[in-house]
Amino acid sequence: MHPLAFQFGPFSIHWYGVLVAIGFLAGLWTAGRRAPLSGIPSEKVLDIGPWLIVGAIVGARTLYVISYWDQEFARAPLGEVFMVQKGGLVYYGGLIGASLAYLVYAKVKKLPLWKVADILAPSIALGYVFGRFGCLMNGCCYGRPCDLPWAIRFPETGPNHGQPVHPTQVYDSLLNAMLYLLLAWLYRRKKFDGQIFSFYLIGFALTRSTVEMFRGDYPAYYAGWITPAHLVSAGIMVTGLILLRILPKPPKAA
Repeated sequence: MHPLAFQFGPFSIHWYGVLVAIGFLAGLWTAGRRAPLSGIPSEKVLDIGPWLIVGAIVGARTLYVISYWDQEFARAPLGEVFMVQKGGLVYYGGLIGASLAYLVYAKVKKLPLWKVADILAPSIALGYVFGRFGCLMNGCCYGRPCDLPWAIRFPETGPNHGQPVHPTQVYDSLLNAMLYLLLAWLYRRKKFDGQIFSFYLIGFALTRSTVEMFRGDYPAYYAGWITPAHLVSAGIMVTGLILLRILPKPPKAA
């Protein structure tokens, strides 16, 4: 756990922010290289970047502040709400915020909605890989106590008081790296627009739900093990399944 990457006088740069930025750049770069396979110029995809970044950060921070208002923000200075570089982003909020920003951008620029969504989908999983390592450096999103050989310890001053815990951030990163490779492979074999994005929603809901079984940083659980992210994941998976069902498909060959 090394939250601080660099210090320039009073100005601090945290590893969380550095790794999230690297994730955004890696995602946009790979999406730009994938775009010509669908006849979309790379520049059109890269131009979406600022919209996605702003939408993702605003959405992720908003949901985090709402979720942890009583624990972290109710008695803190108002400026703490905007201290994103210290961590405190909820991924599902970021996904919703980025999706809304993309919908607006696609409407304004008249882009093929589902075709570009397929281009972006594998890269979302790739960016998440780096973001979770940012969580590891920041000491957040940690796992439940365990005695496995690969358990990790955070400092004694941390919220789990130095207990060995599941490295849930690493679990999440590895699963999403595999999801990225799977989606990139499927992209070249897709049958209709929107298919890869739908698969991403389903795949991410499955990987996130799996990792949530080992999370230990929630103040409360439903039925002893169900987390709020489990409930959101269920909704995301249903959305992906519905999209697979209703999105237009090419006519079958006679």
